Amino acid sequence: MKISEVLSAKPSQSVITIGPDATVRDLLGVLAEHNIGAVIVSGDGSSVDGIVSERDIVRKLNGDDAVLGAPVSQIMTAVVHTCSPDDSLDTMRSVMTDNRIRHVPVVKDGQLVGVVSIGDVVKSHIDQVEFERDQLDSYVHQT
Repeated sequence: MKISEVLSAKPSQSVITIGPDATVRDLLGVLAEHNIGAVIVSGDGSSVDGIVSERDIVRKLNGDDAVLGAPVSQIMTAVVHTCSPDDSLDTMRSVMTDNRIRHVPVVKDGQLVGVVSIGDVVKSHIDQVEFERDQLDSYVHQT
């Protein structure tokens, strides 16, 4: 299975981004409004300048309330693992596990086209395993 198939199965194809100059307080609003755990940081809405997650906020906010007024660029992860729509689900699962990351931007021809979360990867894997189980069950119980 390819990442493009995972993206097409998602209920929404939109990608939420935030500018690097937005405040962390603004970021909290975006996360809450869209009920998501991470946002792509992009100056133009189509490139990947960074990524910022709930974890990043919690780690920076601990003991420093002033971070709420700081720009997102101060707390974002600037070196971002990305993938292509043509990458395999198995490869993505390994990348996420090995690097302990939960969200990976999907980039095609230098443009942001989606985001894959660990939840998307797990759901796709479960769907695939259930399909195979149903096929085997059907084969075994054929008359």
